[in-house]
Amino acid sequence: METINRVGNAIQTFTDKRFWPLDPRADEICVEDIAHALSNKCRFSGHVSSFYSVAQHSVIVSNICDPEDALWGLLHDASEAYLIDLPKPLKILPEFEWFVTLENAVQKQVCLHFGLPQEQPESTHYGDKVALVTEKRDLMPPAWDWQLKYKEQPLDYIITSWTPKLAEKRFLKRFYELTKKKK
Repeated sequence: METINRVGNAIQTFTDKRFWPLDPRADEICVEDIAHALSNKCRFSGHVSSFYSVAQHSVIVSNICDPEDALWGLLHDASEAYLIDLPKPLKILPEFEWFVTLENAVQKQVCLHFGLPQEQPESTHYGDKVALVTEKRDLMPPAWDWQLKYKEQPLDYIITSWTPKLAEKRFLKRFYELTKKKK
């Protein structure tokens, strides 16, 4: 058996590739793996009224961003395809600094693979917050005081959950629209 000198252990991806989360490389990033994995990951640790995927969230963010930042918006959570969607209340704790470092390393390789700037654009941050306040309004029980932290207003339509298959399909469709690639 071939010896591979990589850090940590590999995971097997949807497209049957190996990916080393502790040793990420741009040439091992695959949009089909990202779309599939994110379509099967539920936002808010699953504490929503119906399954709501990170892939659907990403499509929504992409549509809110400035057009020149739309691909960044679509891929802003791509590292979660190879890791997990760690809830922000945990991610901001000092005990999880190691995870944020790991997440940033994977996201850097995503940016390299797709030719995106390393720094997330401001319109992507904005789109993420608008999506968040809309998702909380539409998919969660009435909130406590979280809304006091955001000045962004929710979208003027109600978010309804897509199935994982539909989220994957729409994620890929949006990707191909933005990159002008054909599948």
